[in-house]
Amino acid sequence: MKKITSHPLFWSIVISLVAFVTVFFELGLSALFLVIVLSILEVTLSFDNAVINARVLEHMSPVWQRRFLTWGILVAVFGTRFILPIVIVSVAVWTSPWHITTLVFNDPAEYGRLLDSVHGAIAAFGGIFLLMVSLKYFFNKAKSVHWIQTIESHLVKWGRIEAIEIALALTTLVTLSFLTSYDQSQVLVAGITGLILFVLMEGITGTLSIESEDVVKSSASLFIYLEVLDAAFSLDGVVGAFAITNNLLIIMVGLGIGAFFVRSLTIYFVERKTLTKLKYLEHGAHWAILGLAVSMLLNLVFHIPEVFIGMIGICIVSLAYYSSLKTKKLA
Repeated sequence: MKKITSHPLFWSIVISLVAFVTVFFELGLSALFLVIVLSILEVTLSFDNAVINARVLEHMSPVWQRRFLTWGILVAVFGTRFILPIVIVSVAVWTSPWHITTLVFNDPAEYGRLLDSVHGAIAAFGGIFLLMVSLKYFFNKAKSVHWIQTIESHLVKWGRIEAIEIALALTTLVTLSFLTSYDQSQVLVAGITGLILFVLMEGITGTLSIESEDVVKSSASLFIYLEVLDAAFSLDGVVGAFAITNNLLIIMVGLGIGAFFVRSLTIYFVERKTLTKLKYLEHGAHWAILGLAVSMLLNLVFHIPEVFIGMIGICIVSLAYYSSLKTKKLA
C-alpha cells in the first residue's frame, strides 16, 4: 500500500476523483462535465511544460522538489490562475485590483469580458516568453543531440550569432503589433515585459547556477523560474476557460486539477529519469513550446481554438516519445 501511495500520480488521481464527486453532488452533472473539460484543457496545454519542468527539477534539492508540488500548486492555482489575471486586467483598464476582484465574485460575466478584452496583452506576454524559451534551447551552441537533424543542426549554427533569439522575438512582436486588432501599445508593452522577464530569470538562474555551492539559493531561483514558466503556459488557458464558463468555482477546480496533475507528472518524470531514458522527449517538448508560442502570437491576428493548440503539443511530444523508444530499441 505504501508503494502505491508514494507514486507521484497517486494523489493527483485521488484528489481528482474527490473533486469530481464533490462537484457532481454539489453542482450537478453539467458542472462536472465542465470541470472535466477544463482539466483536460489544462493538461493538454501544459503537458510539454511537465517535460521542461522535469529537466529543471532534476537540479533542485529534494526539499525544493517537494515544495514545487506543495507551495507551487498554491501559487499555480491561486497566484497564476486567479490573482495574476486580476492584476493584468486592473492594469490594462486602469482600475483598482479590488474593483476587479469584486467583479470576479459579483459579475463574472463582466470580468470574463474584460479578461477577453486584454487577451492581446496576455497572448503577447505568454507568447514572447515561451518563444524565448524554445529559441534559447534550439540556438544553444552546446547542443549536440538533435531530434529533427536537418533543422536543429542548422539552428545551432545560427545560434553563433549573439542574441539572435532576442532579435527574432522583437521582430516578431513588432510585426504582429501592426497586424493585430488589439491595442497596439498593450501588445508591445506586454511582449517586451515577457522578453525582459525571461532575460532576468535567465540571468538569475545563470548566476546561481546548478554548479553553485549554495544549493538552497540555486533551488529557490529555479523554483521561481518554474513558477514564471507556469504562468506563461497557463494564462492563455485562463482566458479560454472563461470562454467555456463564467463560473469561477468551476474554473478554479478544473484548472487546479489539471495543474496538480501536470506537476505530479513532472515529479514522475524526475523519479523515473524519463528524460535520460527517452533522449528526444525534451526536444519534442521544446518543439511543442514553440508551437504553443507561435499559436499564442498568431492569436493576436486571428483566433485559434485552445483545444487545437493543446493538441499540437500532445501530438509533437507523442512523436518525440515514439522516436525515443525506436532509438532506444535500436541502441
